[in-house]
Amino acid sequence: MATSASSKLNKAVKQQYMELPQGDKVQAMYIWIDGSGEGLRCKTKTLDSEPKTIEDLPEWNFDGSSTYQSEGSNSDMYLIPAAMFRDPFRKDPNKLVLCEVVKYNHKPDENNLRHTCKQIMSMVENSHPWFGMEQEYTILGTDGHPFGWPSNGFPGPQGPYYCGVGADKAYGRDVVEAHYRACLYAGVQICGTNAEVMPAQWEFQIGPCEGINMGDHLWVARFILHRVCEDFGVIVSFDPKPISGNWNGAGCHTNFSTKEMREDGGLKVIEEAIERLSKRHQYHIRAYDPKGGLDNARRLTGHHETSNIGEFSAGVANRGASIRIPRAVGQDKKGYFEDRRPSANCNPYIVTEAMVRTCILKEEGEQPTEYNK
Repeated sequence: MATSASSKLNKAVKQQYMELPQGDKVQAMYIWIDGSGEGLRCKTKTLDSEPKTIEDLPEWNFDGSSTYQSEGSNSDMYLIPAAMFRDPFRKDPNKLVLCEVVKYNHKPDENNLRHTCKQIMSMVENSHPWFGMEQEYTILGTDGHPFGWPSNGFPGPQGPYYCGVGADKAYGRDVVEAHYRACLYAGVQICGTNAEVMPAQWEFQIGPCEGINMGDHLWVARFILHRVCEDFGVIVSFDPKPISGNWNGAGCHTNFSTKEMREDGGLKVIEEAIERLSKRHQYHIRAYDPKGGLDNARRLTGHHETSNIGEFSAGVANRGASIRIPRAVGQDKKGYFEDRRPSANCNPYIVTEAMVRTCILKEEGEQPTEYNK
């Protein structure tokens, strides 16, 4: 199994230094999404005291020409603190700081999808949109081979691995447990985890989160997972179809509800929202992966618990549909629905924004509506 050189360094030696007192100083790790729209970057700043609110954190800058975000001739980009969490790696009083990226003229970077999402969420505050996102991922060795798979072949066919227990069924549980506890420590709204259908594939769930918090918490959970995997010397992949053939892909099923949907008689509102989604299928497919639907085309085949990318479908308890209404919701006549189309590498800001635009703001057509700020 190929693991990184860094993971083989003596961690006990590092721990000697990590136990040194840091005085009144605080380390704040600034985190941002790079120009790929999928990758995360980070760097650390020393603060003179522990920040209590986001307003206590200074803006910072970085070289955008090295992150696919600017030209070398005008490379300064700015980091605007947006959400703060406890640091599970350096521990209290140190912080993780999720940032928005703006350009030299202080206009949002092209990949700063949080900016527009926050604007849209502010328009629907009274609807109290709740989200829960189910993040699937695959653990790989540094050679790109799925963790625990035979080096020259494949494991046994799918069947025993989903929620499996035992060394021959659960590949990489240490990573999962470490990530779960780190998220709880950080204050990330993680609500569960399980082994998935393909061996070395796992899922964690974030939510319920209201509005912009959904994207913030999922991105920080992803960052923490990357760092945990780094410590173990393995790689996390959010590729929607990491292994071709008769193996499940990886999605990010998104559960959604509004105040009206959660109240008595809410099923009618849910059905109206699904009707709106059915008329805007291509807009959502483009929003649900970072390559405008090309990544999802490998996953949404109509097989392996997916719908076909070219067709919209909905049903109660149907995992082969675009939209699934849980059976309990059908019985209670209120609750939420699940959009099963978003890919594992989706940007949660644009996924949640698209759902609000269609289901609450009742937009139509293949393009998002522009609103006056």
